Amino acid sequence: MLELKAGQCVLGVRPDIGGAVGFWTRDGKAVFRPVIDPNLAAQQGQAVAAYPLIPFSNRVADGRFEFGGETFQLARNFRGEPHAIHGNAWERVWSVVAQDQASVTLALDHAPPRDPAEQWPFCYRAEIDYALRDDGLTVRIRVRNTDPRPQPVGVGFHPFYPRDHDIELGFSAASVWQAGPDSLPAERLPVEGDWCFEPMRAVDGPALDNCYAGWTGSAFLRWPTRGLSLTMTAEAPFDHLVVFTPPGRDYIAAEPASNMTDAINRPDIPDRGLTILAPGEVLHAEVEFSLARL
Repeated sequence: MLELKAGQCVLGVRPDIGGAVGFWTRDGKAVFRPVIDPNLAAQQGQAVAAYPLIPFSNRVADGRFEFGGETFQLARNFRGEPHAIHGNAWERVWSVVAQDQASVTLALDHAPPRDPAEQWPFCYRAEIDYALRDDGLTVRIRVRNTDPRPQPVGVGFHPFYPRDHDIELGFSAASVWQAGPDSLPAERLPVEGDWCFEPMRAVDGPALDNCYAGWTGSAFLRWPTRGLSLTMTAEAPFDHLVVFTPPGRDYIAAEPASNMTDAINRPDIPDRGLTILAPGEVLHAEVEFSLARL
């Protein structure tokens, strides 16, 4: 694990496990919560606190999609579900391109048939920058289409946060996708009642695993007992926010994403968030996490 340091912040980075963040602490206390997910076999039972979602966020129904007149079948990479999830960058070993005390750049080249086409059938190069400072972290993601064909691309970033008894969350979005029993979007609903986190409120009520559309690009977390707050800010293409609040767990997730769940199979939805990259084109995304004391 690589360690970055800036003031009282320490960030552990795992090039060997999907270019993930192993931990992020400030003053010795967790900002991101390391989580072991046995359903994600490629993470090898290692605790991961955040990781990039490339070349798509969330699920592709049954791992199957059509594009450019062809039908593709992806490997099911999430135990207990028939779907493909979170792309394949989290399944791979990344390379270190540059590093100093407070920042690192990692890269991944995916190129079938050298690499498994069942993970993703198109060639791409991904790069991620982690830039740490005493009051926060900036994450920059770039995905270049290195295939001779156009390809559909989405990106996301998946941080886990400590779920203290008094954790609060706040953000604004235009709508939310209610998931069906298959964990795929079933109905688009207004953001009200238990769906609503405007104004900021305690993370309670029904468990969520839902994608919000029309996210304004800001989300706020607060831990009153710790005396700490965090502001997450992002711009396009991060127009979606996935909120995951599993019952009985010591973490939640609020994940900026460019695409809605199963976007590749939803061509009738104008704001699904899928980007079609021509050969050589690059998709850029950035998210910033800023800390403050209450």
